[in-house]
Amino acid sequence: MTEKITLADALSNVEVLDELPLPDEQPCIEAQPCSVVYKANFDTNFEDRNGFVTGVAKYIEEATVHANLNVLLDEGQQHAVMLYTWRCCSRAIPQPKSNEQPNRVEIYEKTVEVLAPEVNKLLNFMYFQRKAIEAFCAEVKRLCHSEKRKDFVSEAYLLTLGKFINMFAVLDELKNMKSSVKNDYSTYRRAAQFLKVMSDSHTLQESQNLSMFLATQNKIRDAVRETLEKVNGYEDLMADVVNICVHMFETKMYMTPEEKHMLVKVMGFGLFLMDTEVCNVNKLDQKKKLRLDRIDRIFKNLEVVPLFGDMQIAPFNYIKRSKHFDPSKWPLSSSTAISPQADLMVHLPQIREDHVKYISELARYTNEVTTTVKDNTTDAENRATADLALRGLQLLSEWSSVVTELYSWKLLHPTDHHQNKECPVEAEEYERATRYNYTDEEKFALIEVIAMIKGLQVLMTRIETVLCEAIRRSIYAELQDFVQLTLREPLRKAVKNKKDLIRR
Repeated sequence: MTEKITLADALSNVEVLDELPLPDEQPCIEAQPCSVVYKANFDTNFEDRNGFVTGVAKYIEEATVHANLNVLLDEGQQHAVMLYTWRCCSRAIPQPKSNEQPNRVEIYEKTVEVLAPEVNKLLNFMYFQRKAIEAFCAEVKRLCHSEKRKDFVSEAYLLTLGKFINMFAVLDELKNMKSSVKNDYSTYRRAAQFLKVMSDSHTLQESQNLSMFLATQNKIRDAVRETLEKVNGYEDLMADVVNICVHMFETKMYMTPEEKHMLVKVMGFGLFLMDTEVCNVNKLDQKKKLRLDRIDRIFKNLEVVPLFGDMQIAPFNYIKRSKHFDPSKWPLSSSTAISPQADLMVHLPQIREDHVKYISELARYTNEVTTTVKDNTTDAENRATADLALRGLQLLSEWSSVVTELYSWKLLHPTDHHQNKECPVEAEEYERATRYNYTDEEKFALIEVIAMIKGLQVLMTRIETVLCEAIRRSIYAELQDFVQLTLREPLRKAVKNKKDLIRR
């Protein structure tokens, strides 16, 4: 006879399951889960520009153009994701064995039906790169006008132009690397031509253009360069963009590893765009418009940077392919010495020291926050807390950069059985770049650095609300000091001297 169990007993049996040990040998390296919180987003992409009717018209114009460029950058990011995540569809599609196969027409019809949405994505990508190149070059032409060059171009605006250069570099390299895109389009075109889907002249011409666009290596890069060459004096503006990237890199005016690597890519691709028949970057270096020695040092310290996702690129390759490449101008990058990027053990002592020092400071602050209740904090205290949070984020960024840069360098420099005796002769290339490309010391060091990153991330997340409040209060106080104190004397002088432009 079946034993009857009451509901209370059944629930108690289920609760006991929580105490059942389930050993898992895998370490937890997942990202810190984000809590669901409400945050006001004040990044309106200059939507409030028309509210400043008393402002100078040229700044409203710049805000308008800036907003439009940001929209194009967001669209470019979507196309980059599309290319990066593209997987070959044509391999899974059955191909007719012969012209006499009875279901040949049905196979081609299904091929067109399946691949048509994907081909539309490629068409939109081709149209986008045309539009983006036209918008970028039109803006460069506007800023290079003889009268416009006398005006001030904001740092944020130069950085946005740099982001465009980075976008072109990323899209071009992704298109070059993805052979599956070309294979899928060839399969679609073969089926569409058989079914006479592309009958009108316009569709045939667009199909031919897309085929040439996908098949031509470095198509986007060369199109940008050819269009820029038609603009008089564009090299001066490009030099400003490259110089601002060098300055921001050297002074660490970036927060995330992506921002850091973007600056390096812009330097390499920007110099490539400048070095043409009409402009020699070596002469710009002699005129002190560029400092190639500083860029050379950056390229040596960071030989390989992540391109997109797990793809990598060597920025110095752009310089090698430039018109007036002179190895004597690039002694560090042209040397065969190993880059500091490849040696994690060099960075480890400093990482350990920074970790211990910052963790101690953060623990002291956490104890103060949890044990002391304050109704109001002073501006100085808020500023100190904001600086503490900033240092923590910079350390997380720096350590993450060390890990990703080492990984990127290793992927482009696989080992072999001569360098590593444990590496078999018949090992796959990916194995030589990953499995056999790290020493035991490097593996332990990687685990240690990742553990430091995860540990500090957890500690900072616990007091996220306290840090965010202090940061907001500090920004507000600093802004008020600037408006009420710093600007006060210049405004008084403007009123006294009757300078209407400043008074507005």
